[in-house]
Amino acid sequence: MITLHVLAQSRALRIVWLLELIGAPYQIKTYARHPETLLAPDELKAVHPLGKSPVIDDDGFVLNESGAITDYLIQTYGGGRFMPERGSQDYWHYQRWLHYAEGSLMPLLLLGLVFRKIENAPMPFFIKPVARKISGNVKNGFIEPQAALHLAYVENELNGKDWLVNNRLSGADIMMSYPLQAAADRFGLADYPNIRAYLQRIEKDPAYQTAVQKAGDPLLRLDK
Repeated sequence: MITLHVLAQSRALRIVWLLELIGAPYQIKTYARHPETLLAPDELKAVHPLGKSPVIDDDGFVLNESGAITDYLIQTYGGGRFMPERGSQDYWHYQRWLHYAEGSLMPLLLLGLVFRKIENAPMPFFIKPVARKISGNVKNGFIEPQAALHLAYVENELNGKDWLVNNRLSGADIMMSYPLQAAADRFGLADYPNIRAYLQRIEKDPAYQTAVQKAGDPLLRLDK
């Protein structure tokens, strides 16, 4: 049986959703974040040296990294579902989204999270205005313009489509779900109707709803 190690309020929800979709037997072990640092507990380092989530243990085969886990589960248990035919052009577009989600879009959102954490961190009163000014300059000069660029890109890719690759639900959509939800929470989607509709389709999926019941809200909110 697959054991999925899940850090609360994390990207691991995507893997729960995928496991529900493919119907593979699994169990979840959940870890709470440290109340002050919001980091994973040291207990996770017993599972993987980096102490990160998600991690799966498939009868002794331990694998981390969301994209690799998604690819492994679909190719091992998907029965040809949730990915295009290997070697096809659609397959390479599928791979592009798997890597784009974590390699291009997610680092930008994490950078925004770091600067919000800096703004909210306790510090001497005379330092706080300086920290907020630096943070504001980075957000206004880099993070928000880049977020707009990436969201416009995804918005355009969804024109006339329900799903990202070959108009079928796939691992690409599973991987893209979290960064787009995080972007919606941080920046709003008033100018991106295709992405709004896309996230609504995801959140209405019965397997996704079951995943949320099991793993909880995936978003880590520092300023709400």
